[in-house]
Amino acid sequence: MELGIYHEFPVLPGRGQAECFAAGFDIVDACEEYGLDVMWLAELHFDKPRALSASPLVLGAAIASRTERIRIGTSVQVLPLANPLRIAEEAATLDHISKGRLIFGVGRSGVVKTYEALNIAYSESKEREVECLEIIQRAWREDNFSYKGKFYDIKDVTVVPRPVQQPTPEIRVAAASVETFPAAGQAGLGLFLSARHEDARMFRQHIDVYRKAWTDAGHPGEAPVYLRCPGFVAKTDAAAQEAYGPTLMRHFQNQSRLLADSARRQNTPPDHARWKTSKRLTEITLEETLRGSVFIGSPDTVVGRLKDLQRDIGLSGVQLETNCAGLADHAAEREAIRLLAREVKSAFR
Repeated sequence: MELGIYHEFPVLPGRGQAECFAAGFDIVDACEEYGLDVMWLAELHFDKPRALSASPLVLGAAIASRTERIRIGTSVQVLPLANPLRIAEEAATLDHISKGRLIFGVGRSGVVKTYEALNIAYSESKEREVECLEIIQRAWREDNFSYKGKFYDIKDVTVVPRPVQQPTPEIRVAAASVETFPAAGQAGLGLFLSARHEDARMFRQHIDVYRKAWTDAGHPGEAPVYLRCPGFVAKTDAAAQEAYGPTLMRHFQNQSRLLADSARRQNTPPDHARWKTSKRLTEITLEETLRGSVFIGSPDTVVGRLKDLQRDIGLSGVQLETNCAGLADHAAEREAIRLLAREVKSAFR
């Protein structure tokens, strides 16, 4: 079971940006010190109250220079927002700086206002994501290549540097739509899901489609499935809920506003899933959240819930959001990371 932290470099109440970066890097240091597997870095733009992680590849390079062991993942690199050749160069550079520790997680995000700010049509996001990923993979695999698609026309280009990990770093795709599951399986790419309060078992039918496509395409082994979700570990269930509950509830409020804003910008009808989820997040309680695929509790509780999900959907790993709205106490978050690495991880060896 791969265990990692999803990190946004959150904005902390009453703290300046320099202090927030310092606190964020201290969490990175804790993950390295205690022995977690991956530090997952968000890409978020133009959200001053929320987070500072606008450039995961830049942050990844800084993390690579201060660590030796922990892997560095993007969760996710939002492919449609930048030129794929530039992404290929910068991600390969990070792979070199980290000596081959990059996991390249990709997706397209659902935050419509970011696309509008960068003058990119959100309606094109899926096609752009597919095209960008193909270009990046070819840039890493081929000494010289040309490409002509709907959005990019590339002639006779050699990308330098090439990644340390050949032919490419491990690539994982965020499943944001039904068609992603068979496409990822056919391409032999790892898959990760996102759950706020939902039960990840709701994806089981789609996971089966993904794994069948993987097998049918002749890829070896079992297709890996990963999950990003809220998580916090303390000595007791009550202590974990007390430490994490306020930041999780604030996170749900923030997500509700984001979803509603994106729904308005897309002129979606009132019965659209974005509106329904937005309303649901304003009403949900911590007790209801705990019935979903979240990992908030004592080490024994978290181990049990992880093993149940591993059994039911073949879960390969998780990235836990340990301070999803910046309200968790720093010392308590550090202790949560220690318990996750020392007591939860040991149950899967």
